[in-house]
Amino acid sequence: MEFDVWLSLVVLFAVGGLTPGPAVMLVMASSFRHGFRPALFPAFGVASANVLWLVLAASGTAALLTAFPQVTLALKVLGLLVILYLGLSTIFGPPPDMGDVSTREATAPPRLGRLYAKGVALQVSSPLPLVYFGMLLPLYFDPEKPVLLQFGIMLVTVTWLELQGLSIYAAFARWIRSKLQSARAARVFNVVIGAVMIASGAWAVLA
Repeated sequence: MEFDVWLSLVVLFAVGGLTPGPAVMLVMASSFRHGFRPALFPAFGVASANVLWLVLAASGTAALLTAFPQVTLALKVLGLLVILYLGLSTIFGPPPDMGDVSTREATAPPRLGRLYAKGVALQVSSPLPLVYFGMLLPLYFDPEKPVLLQFGIMLVTVTWLELQGLSIYAAFARWIRSKLQSARAARVFNVVIGAVMIASGAWAVLA
């Protein structure tokens, strides 16, 4: 892969990773409720699901899906339903304990496997990866060069950028959590996060 091509790939996914979307909102909600380190598990789930999208992009399957509008629409609707479920769970779920963070996390540790599964389910069904991996990423593959090597470079690049962007938002959500002093403020934050998650998913479908 040429350096300028790789650099444009970095820019594309760096901007995408820092753009608030359903995955960002899920990680922020997890960090706000459970802490920074537990919030990395849904981030790892998102990164794991990206491997599947990369395989589809490398094989041309993802690009083939975009050629069939009905299939693409069905995937988008399914993704929107998943995002709607996660968003409503965030809005109407119990607010975090506003007591001491270290004590709360020690006595009531989150289910890390469940957080990881949420990240996988969201990224697999979200309409946004269909745009990035189905329509844009195949353009970066050079058919005259080894596909496996290009796949490896893209996998490392996309995974690192995704985890860096999500980590930044997880730290930001934890900082906000440290500034809030009431359960009502925590509830408002959950409502905002859930609403943005649903709105970003709906925008992806409509766009």
